[in-house]
Amino acid sequence: MAFAVLKDELTCSICLNIYTEPVLLRCGHNFCRVCIDRVVESQEASEVYRCPDCRGEFLERTAMQSNLKLCNIVEYFHSTQSETEIFCVSCIDAPVPAVVCCLHCEVSLCENHLRVHSKSKEHVLMEPFSSLRMKKCPSHQKTLTYYCCDENVCICLSCLLSGKHKEHQVIDVNEAFRNKMDKLKSIMAKGALMREEVDEKIQNLQTHNQDRMAKSANLTEFVNVTLKEKKRLLEVVANRVLGEIARREEQTSLSISDLNSQLDRKRSDLSRKIRHLEKLCNSGDPLNLLQDQETDDANYFSDLEMMDICRRVDKLTNAGEKFDKGWVLKMVDVGLSEIMDGAGQIRDFPTNKVTEIFLDINSASNNICLSGDLKTVSCSEVDQNRPETPERFEDAKVISTRSFTSGHHYWDMDTCKSGGWRVGVAYASVERRGPLAFIGKNKKSLGLRRFGDNYFIRYNDKEIKIKHKIVCEKIRIDLNYDAGKLSFYELSDPITHIHTSTIAFTQPLHAAFAVYDNGWVRLRN
Repeated sequence: MAFAVLKDELTCSICLNIYTEPVLLRCGHNFCRVCIDRVVESQEASEVYRCPDCRGEFLERTAMQSNLKLCNIVEYFHSTQSETEIFCVSCIDAPVPAVVCCLHCEVSLCENHLRVHSKSKEHVLMEPFSSLRMKKCPSHQKTLTYYCCDENVCICLSCLLSGKHKEHQVIDVNEAFRNKMDKLKSIMAKGALMREEVDEKIQNLQTHNQDRMAKSANLTEFVNVTLKEKKRLLEVVANRVLGEIARREEQTSLSISDLNSQLDRKRSDLSRKIRHLEKLCNSGDPLNLLQDQETDDANYFSDLEMMDICRRVDKLTNAGEKFDKGWVLKMVDVGLSEIMDGAGQIRDFPTNKVTEIFLDINSASNNICLSGDLKTVSCSEVDQNRPETPERFEDAKVISTRSFTSGHHYWDMDTCKSGGWRVGVAYASVERRGPLAFIGKNKKSLGLRRFGDNYFIRYNDKEIKIKHKIVCEKIRIDLNYDAGKLSFYELSDPITHIHTSTIAFTQPLHAAFAVYDNGWVRLRN
């Protein structure tokens, strides 16, 4: 019943068949496109168009809009129509769906009538289908029971015995069906694998695209942050140069003012003395001239004073000649070199001043000396007889009194060229005795040492040689605790980067020092 109702709803009122390319009019009624086009063409003479169903009028001919949803329903209806309409031919009282079709008898049968149907070989049973004629040989009107492998066609018994397929390789249609089914299943399996591969590639491509977008966003952010930082550093350099220009201008102005005052006084004194000499020369009085003791002084006109004034003027004017654009460019280069390393990367030194570091005498071993200001550590051949405590190192080491748990800090030091030394950082929990107490022999400390003309970095008992040309003995340690970075620099001109280690710091850090073989290290203020 439902099938019949659906068929009625999908029937065109003009051709009384299932819709073909259904189109929708303004009034809401649907028709086949061909059918309604014919109706509209017949109404063109009257210039008034009417709907065949409701007779609704349209003053002008409009383009027919395809009813896409109805098209899909019609297509689905056609795809299921053949299966729905296959019923058992022996059931008269009510339609009963067929379960098989007999190619020999050309009938469709339900389960009940199948039980009494002949089971002989000529009665070939297959799944229900709409057209039994398609299952018979068009030449002999016999059941297609064989398959010709040479020409890939289904044939009947007559084709096999007397037709053109007599000499061909022939198999039973059911065997051919199973063979092709196996082949199709193999192809399906291969297709499934290919589809899985395609799905994997799609997933990889999507993942790559997401990673690419994320990377592009990170690079964009990196560029913005880097350029912002470079701009800030350039402003620092610019302010430094401008401040130096202002300082020099003020200093030079004061020097010029002071020299002008001295020259004015000197000129007044010279004018007075010249007038006095003119007066003596014009007096004509021998006694007055001979008794004048002021002119008897050999330094009446002081050459030394005049030479000093002239030297200062020459020095000031010569310095002014060097105070030009070239000087500015040099100042900019020096400023940039102090904040950039050799590879052109920002050193990222903190803007605050150098961190004040003092040596902890309670941790100093008894074979090293500390200066009174707790800034210098050096080797000692004399036992210092400091009291033994758990905090004291057993041999040639000392740490700072101050510890760091966050922030960005740096400190500078002078080192010896010939003696032995190692500088770095260490946790407060670092071993104080035994072989693991050496800086860099464990995971609790990291240090830089110099041997000959080479630097070495040691951490977790692994030492690496740093490719760096040593030009001076001044070292800077830069600690960025939050970023987990410890960097070493050489305070040459310009400042050069030695090495940066990246470690996730988990405990308070102290500056650490070790000296041996007459070595020494001095912290700079």
